Amino acid sequence: MGNRPKERGHEICQVLPGSIAEEMGLEPGDVLLSMNGSPVEDVLDYQYLGNEEYLELLVRKADGEEWELEIEKEFEEDLGLVFANGLMDEYRSCRNQCIFCFIDQMPPGMRKTLYFKDDDSRLSFLQGNYVTLTNMDSHDVERIIRYRLSPINISFQTTNPELRCRMLHNRFAGEALKKVDQLYEAGIEMNGQIVLCRGVNDGEELERSLSDLFRYLPCLRSVSVVPVGLTRYREGLCPLTPFTKEEARRVLATIRRWQERAYEAYGLHFVHGGDEWYFLAEEPFPEADNYDGYLQLENGVGMVRLLLDESREAIRALPGGGCRRDVAIATGQLAAPVLREILGELGEKYPGLKAEVFPIRNDFFGEQITVAGLVTGQDLVAQLRGRLGNRPLLIPDTMLREGQEVFLDDFTVSQAEEALQTRITVVKSGGQDLIAAVLGE
Repeated sequence: MGNRPKERGHEICQVLPGSIAEEMGLEPGDVLLSMNGSPVEDVLDYQYLGNEEYLELLVRKADGEEWELEIEKEFEEDLGLVFANGLMDEYRSCRNQCIFCFIDQMPPGMRKTLYFKDDDSRLSFLQGNYVTLTNMDSHDVERIIRYRLSPINISFQTTNPELRCRMLHNRFAGEALKKVDQLYEAGIEMNGQIVLCRGVNDGEELERSLSDLFRYLPCLRSVSVVPVGLTRYREGLCPLTPFTKEEARRVLATIRRWQERAYEAYGLHFVHGGDEWYFLAEEPFPEADNYDGYLQLENGVGMVRLLLDESREAIRALPGGGCRRDVAIATGQLAAPVLREILGELGEKYPGLKAEVFPIRNDFFGEQITVAGLVTGQDLVAQLRGRLGNRPLLIPDTMLREGQEVFLDDFTVSQAEEALQTRITVVKSGGQDLIAAVLGE
């Protein structure tokens, strides 16, 4: 543990056209050695040092010659350098063995990258990943504070040190919580997450955690409480069982109680329940204001409310009329009732519109997994083959790897189209995109 600035450089793999770097004569294959006299440890150093209006770069050219470059630019203006490794360092893998880890519940034979467990604080800032703090040392904390990096997203799970050690199977996991005090005292913004496991960190333990975390407001802007995801691949793992409807209602009652207290004191709702709780409890979703600007949208908190509101706004703006279209929509079992509700309202404006929702049962991971983002191509094809006719099929982009038309099981959209003998349209997650796609616009 404890990465330190290394006396090494970073090879440039691309120089963006028209950039400062191109103007200075830098080329792919050149090596960046230092900025303003400081070695560059990783992308955090590069971004922080590179923001300055005056820069001195030390670069080693392909022939071994070293160039010292002086650059004057606008504050935060990008240099236009791209490095082979986006992190400019090795990725830090997770050292914990969490009882709820989804990767441990993956079947064998999938691509290697899906089995990599990251616990890298740098990815918290760059990609919004959640970290346990167990992979950070004093140097990492000092850099976060010095660079004023925020928000940092933290997987708390519990504030009970002994229980946290057991849940993460790491004897240092309880001690790692002390880093939160350092971040709070420095005024670093944070978001938190609690993966709730039935009979482990719920009930009184959840009350204790929320009480402890409350004192970090307002630096700790939000804490999401989400139910553990359980696949059918749990042989040899900690025995965990799904929550019941009554237990989900008790969780939501606890969340509402802490929301009221936080809103009265800070004007923030602070703690938020994942959308799954409301489905399980069969309770209505909170209004948009309750989500404090959707701070944890990527964590499955508020996605349904946002989809409902955006879709209804888009429907209200439509003129209505004689659209005659027959379309199929595939999604996870969780979101299917919401989509049917939205399409019912759209159908009132367009009586000639036919839109059928197909909830895909997750045979690959097990029926406890109900979100669209974990639907595989093979399940999609197996359950829809022969049911679509010549109707086009819409699927949400969350089913696919980001920026690619590939499902989690490496099944491609093209393969699915061939197997189902229909055209598949990938729809972005916004409500306006959904309505436009259903209408064929």
